[in-house]
Amino acid sequence: MSHPKKRNLSAEDKNRTLGGTLYLVATPIGNLSDLSPRAQKVLSEVDFIAAEDTRNSGQLLAYFGISKPMVSYYEHNKRERGEIIAERLEAGESCALVTDAGTPAISDPGEDLVVLCAERGIPVTSVPGACAAVTALTLSALPTGRFVFEGFLSTDKSERRERLSELAEEPRTMIFYEAPHKLRATLSDLIRTFGAERRVTLCREITKLNEEILRMTLGGAADHFAETEPKGEFVLIVAGTERNKRHEEYPADPCEHVAALMQQGLGRMDALKAAARARGVSKSELYRMLHERTNTDAPANGGE
Repeated sequence: MSHPKKRNLSAEDKNRTLGGTLYLVATPIGNLSDLSPRAQKVLSEVDFIAAEDTRNSGQLLAYFGISKPMVSYYEHNKRERGEIIAERLEAGESCALVTDAGTPAISDPGEDLVVLCAERGIPVTSVPGACAAVTALTLSALPTGRFVFEGFLSTDKSERRERLSELAEEPRTMIFYEAPHKLRATLSDLIRTFGAERRVTLCREITKLNEEILRMTLGGAADHFAETEPKGEFVLIVAGTERNKRHEEYPADPCEHVAALMQQGLGRMDALKAAARARGVSKSELYRMLHERTNTDAPANGGE
């Protein structure tokens, strides 16, 4: 098993761009002034840049007067291209990984490149900067002490609803990404799982000229965007379940609990999972409880 190479750097060396190192460079999510001086330095000094979209990144580099060789690295070529990048790093070259906007490796194929470098003992360091999830969270006016990042929900309906059912009793603040053309459907799914009164903050076009922060309920958001066409990329910050209500809201009877969740739109298995999680038991244990309850309630020998 390989181990990361250790380097003892003095304070003066901290900002040196070193060969054989992958740099995760955060880029602006809207306002170009958010690209830090250190990020500009690294982008100017690395041997090459791996970009999600070389055209978009080329425009960013041109704005700052930076000219560097670029290679594309995105979801559909990450396996093959990742190997090539790793080989160049092992040969002593330095590389900056950038995404179209924000921090690489967050809801992004850069995650796989970091794993590959870690497996090969290739040094990886981060040049921090903008991140839409954290920026939206700070603007949400919802609890920020504990949160869970969900990114983009699956486009597969069954996978999407199963994932949301797992979050039905989540007490932490939840962060979702969504594209404008899918926002209305996502709000509908969130209401089905969390209820129309759950608080949400919708952040649109963060740091851009048309930045908009909407703080309301899920039901209010659905009503608003039924009349207003969603535009721009959205970050949704959804409040978690209030701890003092978690056990008050569901019925004491497990059958009624599952039935109530199914009435909200969850399928039987998803309702079983959500109810089991809320009650602190395994799905198989809850299924056994329901089975025993059904057998107990059934008339014996077809009697009254």
